[in-house]
Amino acid sequence: MPGNAPPKSLRMRGAWGMGRKDDLKGTKMLRLFAMLAMMTIVAACTNPDDLDEAPVYLGDFNLAHNVVVAPNLTRGPVSREATEEEWIEAMTSAIDERFGRYEGTRLYHLGISVEGYVLAIPGLPLVASPRSALILRVTVWDDAKQEKLNAEPHQVTVVESMSPRTMLGSGLTQTKAQQMRNLSRNAAKLIQNWLVRENAEKGWFEGGERGRAEALSALQAIEAAEAAQAAAEAPGETPEPASAESDVAPEEDIGETPVIE
Repeated sequence: MPGNAPPKSLRMRGAWGMGRKDDLKGTKMLRLFAMLAMMTIVAACTNPDDLDEAPVYLGDFNLAHNVVVAPNLTRGPVSREATEEEWIEAMTSAIDERFGRYEGTRLYHLGISVEGYVLAIPGLPLVASPRSALILRVTVWDDAKQEKLNAEPHQVTVVESMSPRTMLGSGLTQTKAQQMRNLSRNAAKLIQNWLVRENAEKGWFEGGERGRAEALSALQAIEAAEAAQAAAEAPGETPEPASAESDVAPEEDIGETPVIE
């Protein structure tokens, strides 16, 4: 469903003012990627393989415009190269795949800026196999109100999770296209989880109080699934980082990383 024309700020400044040219460039981005790419123990906190199930409750949500841009795209260290166009295509497809299933009565636009990535290359098994990672920013636009729902773009960070296929680093077992698809699908799932939280806490996609109980139930189900999966993938009693593959908002865990306005 197309909805109204995208707001002028979207057309003029990418995804609703996201992505000034120098926001996440430089040493801070490189340090972050170096840390993410070389992680040897990570915990998965989301499962993107649920598209054959009914979509999780999001009130009256119906995706209108799915706008992905990458004006600031930064390749992290020890990474395969991917173009802006390749990331835009991969992320657009993942968003359509996940959010195109909603048939609510109110239209919303998603603006996504892909900020940086690491696509692992073959490394030294068990010693220096790099991890793939993706960082992006998300803004939600209410079509009827013609305004943003989140004042500041929400940051999502995805880090490749441990699996039999990625135990030695996905650079050894996956093509670039497979890595990009996996990261994009995980990012789309994390965006969905974030929207579920915002809807439960702020009623973003509700017409009133009628859906509050269902929204809270959806949030509780997501939190329970995340906790169960993190516990299942934790090796023995070794504690795992809770946000290894989770959404990271600027005000939570990103430290001194600048917020895009």
